[in-house]
Amino acid sequence: MCGIVGFTGNQQAAPILLEGLAKLEYRGYDSAGMAVRNDSNKVEVVKAKGRLKILAAKTNNGKALVGTCGIGHTRWATHGEPSEDNAHPHCSDDGEVVAVHNGIIENYQEIREKLLKNGYVFYSQTDTEAAVKLIDYYYKKYNMGPIDAINRTMVRIRGSYALAVMFREYPGEIWVARKDSPMVIGIADGESYVASDVPAILKFTRNVYYIGNLEIAKLQKGEVHFYNLDGDEIQKELTEIKWDAEAAEKGGFEHFMMKEIHEQPKAVQDTLNSVVKDGKIDFSNLGITEEEIQSYSQIHIVACGSAYHVGVAAQYVIEDLVRVPVRVELASEFRYRKPLLAKDELVIIISQSGETADSLAALREAKNKGVKTLAIVNVVGSSIAREADHVFYTLAGPEISVATTKAYSTQLIAMYALAIEFAKVRGEMGEEKYAELIAELGTIPCKIERILDDKERIQWFAAKFASARDVFFIGRGMDYAISLEGSLKLKEISYIHSEAYAAGELKHGTISLIEDGTLVVGVLTQQDLYEKMISNLVEVKSRGAYLVGLTSYGNYSIEDTVDFTTYIPKTDEHFATSLAVVPLQLMAYYVSVAKGLDVDKPRNLAKSVTVE
Repeated sequence: MCGIVGFTGNQQAAPILLEGLAKLEYRGYDSAGMAVRNDSNKVEVVKAKGRLKILAAKTNNGKALVGTCGIGHTRWATHGEPSEDNAHPHCSDDGEVVAVHNGIIENYQEIREKLLKNGYVFYSQTDTEAAVKLIDYYYKKYNMGPIDAINRTMVRIRGSYALAVMFREYPGEIWVARKDSPMVIGIADGESYVASDVPAILKFTRNVYYIGNLEIAKLQKGEVHFYNLDGDEIQKELTEIKWDAEAAEKGGFEHFMMKEIHEQPKAVQDTLNSVVKDGKIDFSNLGITEEEIQSYSQIHIVACGSAYHVGVAAQYVIEDLVRVPVRVELASEFRYRKPLLAKDELVIIISQSGETADSLAALREAKNKGVKTLAIVNVVGSSIAREADHVFYTLAGPEISVATTKAYSTQLIAMYALAIEFAKVRGEMGEEKYAELIAELGTIPCKIERILDDKERIQWFAAKFASARDVFFIGRGMDYAISLEGSLKLKEISYIHSEAYAAGELKHGTISLIEDGTLVVGVLTQQDLYEKMISNLVEVKSRGAYLVGLTSYGNYSIEDTVDFTTYIPKTDEHFATSLAVVPLQLMAYYVSVAKGLDVDKPRNLAKSVTVE
């Protein structure tokens, strides 16, 4: 949520800031702004409400702002409505200090009142202005340099933040600090960059530093220095980003979402290849010993959104194969219900970005209780990856569309691999079954390709039902987990009211919502539950529903019941989610396109939720 870009070097800053901010549009925003320091050491600030193109127009695509050091921001409104006054950057009263901020300052009212008593004047409703002016207060009152002023501010404020600050007396420098909000710093050819996420600077450099929690950095031309809260300089290792710049481009597709749907076979294959060696699963890079695997008495899977749906599907797989109890938790509820955790349990945190605020808080709660943690994340060096005891990196590459597709699919593959290896190590699976399941995992990428080859039928159907008002997804067992993700995909990018229900619960209230023409999507990949699901579909059809069936090839009798059928290749039923989700992703995409909506940047949503 929100986006920061900063640059100091030899080139003009504003065009670079605009280009970087454009790469962060997927994070969600309602206003944008830039501050650039010119050769006379004066900072010029330009802000605009609305899309980034308005800011670009106001600055002639950045050419109207002259200077080689600057900061830019896309804002998601939290405190104060979307407006130019509330947009970032924000300045001290005399313009000596200018800053942009991601996150939420929880005690901003208290800080604001303190500063008002000391003569400060406020022009916005934002928490950020209070933070900027607090830095200015310490900077002037104690005649401190930037590092001490920022340190005092970090100790004083409560909440989450990533800050990028410019001081008039320190031209050519950008000072940054973070707590629980992501930030990456890049260097190349005598120039330095800072951003909320890698895609913003990927075109310019692949050599980056990840600034740690409660740390400060000073950016100069091609040079970065890091400091802790005591002001002592600390050393950081440079990391090379393996993605190339093209990985964050559309590559000829109309939208990132469709590109990323088509990238799923490769992302799944790459993730598999990272842990399957010579027909066996190798977790040596995870650092989990067989003794640890054998000791777990229970597993908690904690996540948000689509990652939570991965957990729901994984619960069925792990409990069936490993025979160990699994509890799936919403990260936003986990720590507030004071979870009962034992030392011989495992907490698995799933997060694409590795920065999800609730998931990070859940991870810390588990660690505080002395429980082992395993992170499944897509971003190397992210906060969750750094703090977890063990890390399983998915290899989805950059995912730009707000609606996750390939990250979800790689998370599923990671959970399958964990389930298979845990089952073998714990003696619940023999060598023959072990080899059979690993071989079947290897077929998933080409089976996803087969589904994508038949996407035109789904496009036709989606265009026909783009005007639907209510859609219900139903399934039993693992098919209920698939339904949850299908429903979320549809509602988040098409704005159609959509719900997922366990099919057996229809009679307990939901069926009263079915009327003539209501679209109901039934998922039937579990053969033991197939007949029960057919009965549920007949129930809703008798009340006027239009039925869509999603099932495996061979179950052609379903066509006697439903109005439209989409088929997926047969696979081991434990892995059916990986295939069944693809037609549902395509359905959501084509409905959104048919309605003329912004597929990649749906309203009110952000890619990475880094504040509570």
